[in-house]
Amino acid sequence: MMEARIAEFWRHGIDLGGFPTPLQEMPHLTKALGGPTLLIKRDDMTDIAFGGNKARKLRLLMADAQEKGADVIISTGGLQSNSACMVAAAARRLQMKPILVLQGSPPKEYDGNLLLEMLLRADIRFVETEGRNIPAIMNNIANELIDEGHKPYVIPLGASTPLGSIGYASAMLELRDQTKEMHEEIDYIVSACGTGGTLAGLILGTKALNTKNEVLGISVGPDKVSFANHIAQLVEDASRLLSVSLSTPPCEINVFDEYVGEGYGVVTKPVAEAIRLVAEKEGIILDPVYTGKAMAGLIDLINKNHFSKEDTVVFLHTGGLPALFPYRNVLREALQVQ
Repeated sequence: MMEARIAEFWRHGIDLGGFPTPLQEMPHLTKALGGPTLLIKRDDMTDIAFGGNKARKLRLLMADAQEKGADVIISTGGLQSNSACMVAAAARRLQMKPILVLQGSPPKEYDGNLLLEMLLRADIRFVETEGRNIPAIMNNIANELIDEGHKPYVIPLGASTPLGSIGYASAMLELRDQTKEMHEEIDYIVSACGTGGTLAGLILGTKALNTKNEVLGISVGPDKVSFANHIAQLVEDASRLLSVSLSTPPCEINVFDEYVGEGYGVVTKPVAEAIRLVAEKEGIILDPVYTGKAMAGLIDLINKNHFSKEDTVVFLHTGGLPALFPYRNVLREALQVQ
């Protein structure tokens, strides 16, 4: 029943392009690390704004916004938020106005995602406040727009809502078919974890299909205890949308927070080295905020024998590539490139 309901939600979403995304082998990286068989799910190759995992969530959220007659989309993120940029691109594709509440001071130069948002003519509101105040700011903007006769639709940080998470439950249906064609059986799925919606969807999809794989999250910021509680709630709420009752105890949610380093968006030497290793071995580019940190975590787990050599691990490439360029000097310094 759950599988059919997930597929139904996906079919009724807005087609933003790029699906199914490729599942590719990484034989040279597998050999270099001497560990499990490594595959990569290329969700960086979705269609809007240089691609990324938010396209799966936005497929469902933008359909909901359209059904509710929205003409303005409000969302949020950091200064180089891939999520915010993809929201702006999706809004423009559907002829809606994007308003982005970005946390931080206006930069001297527009680069990376900020440059793309300028091209998309997003209405950017820079705010210097704590993250917990952002929802109230977005709601205030929405109320002002309602008074002006608009119909705003608010998409929270990372598009991580129960409905958005169902977008990633559908990714498990896609992976099942692809691994069947490749004659592979997945033992682990590893993903960066920033706001929890992607991991919640993967866990939900795993349960819906009753597969044996484990889902591992590599945190890029929050600690694993708060993450686990948040993800467990998302799984429960998303399952309720699917008309089933499903819960996952926080203790069963696997999130590693040992690789956060000095905090969100801070590039460490292992992150820079992981980005260069994957580029050198497979010609695949990772980003410095999410996938680079997740790959650094995966490499360390392989070195610590967390996996057996017989395991098959799927690494989820969640996109974020525009953020590479604002980090160019940090990456050069970390890699000691002259």
